[in-house]
Amino acid sequence: MRILVIGAGATGGYFGGRLLESGQDVTFLVREKRAAQLAEHGLVIRSSFGDASMANPPTVQAGELREAYDLILLSCKAYHLPQVIDDMDPAVGPQTVILPVLNGMRHLDLLDARFGPQRVLGGQCVIAATLDAEGNVRHLNQSHSVTFGERDGSRSERVERILASMSKAKFEPRLSTTILQDMWDKWVFLASLAGITCLMRAPVGDIMAAPGGEQATLQLLEDCRGVAEHNGRAPSGAVMERARGVLTERGSALSASMMRDLEQGGAIEADHIVGDLLARSDAAADALPMLRTAYAHLKAYEVRRMRGR
Repeated sequence: MRILVIGAGATGGYFGGRLLESGQDVTFLVREKRAAQLAEHGLVIRSSFGDASMANPPTVQAGELREAYDLILLSCKAYHLPQVIDDMDPAVGPQTVILPVLNGMRHLDLLDARFGPQRVLGGQCVIAATLDAEGNVRHLNQSHSVTFGERDGSRSERVERILASMSKAKFEPRLSTTILQDMWDKWVFLASLAGITCLMRAPVGDIMAAPGGEQATLQLLEDCRGVAEHNGRAPSGAVMERARGVLTERGSALSASMMRDLEQGGAIEADHIVGDLLARSDAAADALPMLRTAYAHLKAYEVRRMRGR
């Protein structure tokens, strides 16, 4: 199976690197600067599950793609997706399968419109990783899973092939027959975590120590759950119980990567993660109070950021 991994940053570099380490036929679609860095230093992974170093990993740049790939693993930031779709277009053939591991759901609409829904799987990943100053991928926690599946819930031959290929690598591949619900469950949690930690500029534990912090957090979670329910994707009681537990844990240092991006003055996925939830709701203007407040806060940050630039 010929695999094209979009990007070799923290997420693409980790999962693509693990696939390459296991002997899979992997090529990374990267920008010129990252291609030069990988050519000079190789692709290096530092992880409690085992370090890996691959000299001169196969790379290709936009404009150089000439042939179709069997699988495209897509892990870019949502705000880069329109450009990435253009860049990867030559690699998409009649039998190509696209596996996106972005958060939210809007990317499925964009990929479907360009390539057709028959080519696009549902997918998500769970990992905390970053690139250090040398461009090495540093795995920060004990989670490293990729969950994927046909959006109609079937176990097709192509997802079985993907599972077989990924099962050789040092991460956890999971084939799901409920992938759309899985994606909604994660979206509800992530939008709540991102919304509240960005709004309060604090990790979960500090928010819980503040007067009204728990109430605000649970209201935001309920707002997000309500949107999921409106779309026929209400999380189960067990999923909601876990989300409440994580989001209200005393002393927790957990925060969303969006908060870190915001504090560093970087681009954020406000529209993709929070705004798109509002867009999928038919609630009245005075409903979803915390979700609307969180989105307004993120958009105000974007206005200020653009003015500063």
